Amino acid sequence: MPDVILEVVGLTRSFGSVVANNEVSLQVRAGDVVGLLGHNGAGKTTLVSQLVGLLRPDAGTIRVGEADAVADPAAARRHIALQPQAQAPIDGLTPRQGIELAGRIRGLSARDARAAATGLAEELDLGPWLDRRALPDGGGLSGGIRRLTSFAMAVAAPMPLLVLDEPTNDIDASRRRLLWEAVRRRGDEGSGVLVVTHNVAEAERVVDDLVVLHHGRVVASGPPARLRGTQDRDLRLDLQLQPDGHDPTTDEAPASVRVRRHVRAGRRVLLTVPTDQAAAAVTWATTLREQEHIDGFALGPVTLEDTYLALTGSPPAGESSPDSQPDESDPHARTERPDEETAHV
Repeated sequence: MPDVILEVVGLTRSFGSVVANNEVSLQVRAGDVVGLLGHNGAGKTTLVSQLVGLLRPDAGTIRVGEADAVADPAAARRHIALQPQAQAPIDGLTPRQGIELAGRIRGLSARDARAAATGLAEELDLGPWLDRRALPDGGGLSGGIRRLTSFAMAVAAPMPLLVLDEPTNDIDASRRRLLWEAVRRRGDEGSGVLVVTHNVAEAERVVDDLVVLHHGRVVASGPPARLRGTQDRDLRLDLQLQPDGHDPTTDEAPASVRVRRHVRAGRRVLLTVPTDQAAAAVTWATTLREQEHIDGFALGPVTLEDTYLALTGSPPAGESSPDSQPDESDPHARTERPDEETAHV
């Protein structure tokens, strides 16, 4: 069994009357990529701050390798490379200089640090900006290039545990793909990786396990396939509602369509239906569209997003369909938990 690189048990941290982390437990093993998923305010960054000793928990334990991160945070930090949510302070430096500096701090020789910077520039397509200086107030380098540089600085030297807090923020689609491949590669090379993210679809393709935080609590954890909970027996019927927000699916559905799960987010309604009822579901949705009760629909495989919405009642920050602007204050936004037959998370 792979070594446990990070073990968190019963972690609790409050700020006054606000409980940011509520008895959080999770593990990261050598070679595993674990995603930490949750909306803004779910407690993800508070958890990260405790892992690296910036905050002390009110209760619970954190072990990084053999080090007790609560009793001796400095010892634990020697095993961790962190990419914080904030941009790395590289004003006055080029990406090459920033990456080499990070490598030297982590114990690389000057030669190996130079090689790491060159290799990461190729891996992340940073070449055109590698020797361009970052200027104050965001000048010189775009936010996406700064974010890629921050990631490269975190992974410049191999470390037992990588903690990446929203690593894909501000990065364009093509380089996000390169970054996710680089994350997966670090896991395959033996590091334990904890990735804080709100991008459900992209994370699902690279993580081994996922931990879902909601209001500071772990509400689900495990491999993405198990969290989806459908074993390919179900499909997702995605309905786009009209601007008035009326949901016609709350009326009686046809007898030929059994809705296993119903999730509402803004102007989207996500219905989970059995695969053997796909034709009937499409016929029903087509009728709703012809009667102008919905704007459109799509039928496809059940995704991890469906489970996330069912568990938390809101889409991940920054994730919404073109037809919806979900918001916690939306009086129409609601969710129903999956029934026992379709999802065990």
